[in-house]
Amino acid sequence: MLLDASHSGTQVLARPSFEISDLPLSPDCLNIQDARCDEWVFQTAQMLLAEPCDQAITGILELTGLAAGADRAWMFEYDATLLRFRNTHEWSRETVTSHVTDLQDTPVTMIAWLQQFLSANQAIMINNVSTLPRPARDLQAEMLRQHDKSVLCIPVFFEGRLRACIGFDATRTHTHWDGAVTSQLYRCANLIALARYGNNTPAQQNRQPVARLSADPLIYIRTFGRVRGVTMAEVVCLRSARDYTTLFLSDGSSMTDLRPLSVWAGMLPPGHFHRIHRTTVVNLHHVAELNRHAGSSGDRWEVSLRILDETQSVSRPYRQELRSKLGV
Repeated sequence: MLLDASHSGTQVLARPSFEISDLPLSPDCLNIQDARCDEWVFQTAQMLLAEPCDQAITGILELTGLAAGADRAWMFEYDATLLRFRNTHEWSRETVTSHVTDLQDTPVTMIAWLQQFLSANQAIMINNVSTLPRPARDLQAEMLRQHDKSVLCIPVFFEGRLRACIGFDATRTHTHWDGAVTSQLYRCANLIALARYGNNTPAQQNRQPVARLSADPLIYIRTFGRVRGVTMAEVVCLRSARDYTTLFLSDGSSMTDLRPLSVWAGMLPPGHFHRIHRTTVVNLHHVAELNRHAGSSGDRWEVSLRILDETQSVSRPYRQELRSKLGV
C-alpha cells in the first residue's frame, strides 16, 4: 500500500508560497509512517530492471503520481551545456491535460528561478503557483498555462552533474507534499539516473537515443521591452545591479536583465562560469590574466577580462576554486 500524501487546499494556502529543502533530507524530517514509501523505491527498481528505460520511467511516474495524489507527474532533461531542456516523460490523469510535447529544446532562461535551486541539489515544493515571486514570472506563466496550482520539483543528478528534473503537479486543488514524499521521490530519481545515464547497464542498452539538441544554444536576456538571445561564449561578465543583473558581452555592449544575479548564477554552467565575488560572475574563457599580488599591500586578487578595461576583484571564498578551474 503506497502513501497518499495529498492535503487540503485550505491547509496549503496557510503555508508559504514555496519551500526549499536540501537533499537528501535529514532523517529528523521524516516519521515512522514514512516507511510505507519504501515501496516506491522497490517498485522503481523492479521496473528499471525488467523494462526498457523509457517505458519504466513512464511507469514510475504513474506509480508515484497516483500514490502521492498528483494529477500529473513528469520528467525533463537538460542538454550537455545545461542551457536548454526538453520534456521527455509524463503521466497524467485522464481528465488532466498532457504537456509532454511542449517545451522541446527550450532555453533554460525560462526556468531560471527554479534552476538556481535545482543546481544546488535542492527540492522545491511550490505550494501556491499564483503567489510565486517576481523573478519566477516566466515559470509561473507556463505553470498557470498548464493549470498547475501546486508543484513539487526534484533534481536528478548523476556523477555530480545535474541531468534532469522529476516532479508532480496538482491541478485540481492546492497540495502540499511532505518530506516523506520528497525523500522517496528523490531516492527513485537516483535509481532513474543510474539506469538512464550510467554506462553498461541493461537499462542503458535498452534506452532509445534522445535527439540531439541544437548547437550553440542561446541565453535570453530580458530587459525593459526587449529580449536578446546571445550564446554562452558572448557573455564575458555578469554583475549584480540590486534586483537586476548587468551582462557585459564580447561585442563591447552591455544589457541589464530583469532577474537577480542569484538566478543567473544557478542557471549558468559551472564549468564555464565562476563567481569571484558576491556581486560578480565571470566567463572563465574570457579571463585574460589573474593577478594574485594586486593592491598596495600585494595581497589582493584581481582578474582581467577581455573587452573590459577595469579589473575584477576576487574575494577570498572564491579564490581556491578559481585557481583550480583555471589550472594555475
